[in-house]
Amino acid sequence: MRTFIAIPLSAECRDTLGRMQQPLRETGADVRWVAVPSIHLTLKFLGEADSLAIPALARELRSEAGTSPPFRLRMRGLGAFPHPGNPRVLWCGLDGETGALNILQRRVEAASVRLGFAPDHRPFRPHLTLGRVMGKRNLSPLADCIKMGAELEAPLRVDRFHIYQSTLKPQGAVYTVLETISLTGD
Repeated sequence: MRTFIAIPLSAECRDTLGRMQQPLRETGADVRWVAVPSIHLTLKFLGEADSLAIPALARELRSEAGTSPPFRLRMRGLGAFPHPGNPRVLWCGLDGETGALNILQRRVEAASVRLGFAPDHRPFRPHLTLGRVMGKRNLSPLADCIKMGAELEAPLRVDRFHIYQSTLKPQGAVYTVLETISLTGD
């Protein structure tokens, strides 16, 4: 099964992300939008995993990363990878206790690699994906909208993360929580 590890978002965060998406949608750009209820903060994409490996992974994550203390982030601003003039991925940025987020991500990565999951050699760039650009239509208004940024922001308290299963359906991916790891600070 296709799996990943991510931080879930609160209802307030999802509401704010929906309002952030709206002006971007109104540009008419050719974008495949991520459904707001599906947006999450990915810590590690695992790829295909045997269902029998998930309990061991959860135990390892609880031991390695679950001892991290809860922390606070703030959703803020818009951007694009690789850059607003040539967007492929549209995102909402994060600030706040990003040092704690980076430590958590490194612990998740280390625990996953110890259990045989492939290491991710790309640097961790925390963001919330809003959409993926699929064509060239209306890129100039889209870039202008990104550059103007979003004045909207929302707090994000990180006190847990999940191991998810991703099932691809014609209407988009469906995410199922397989395990929850709470941050205990112990």
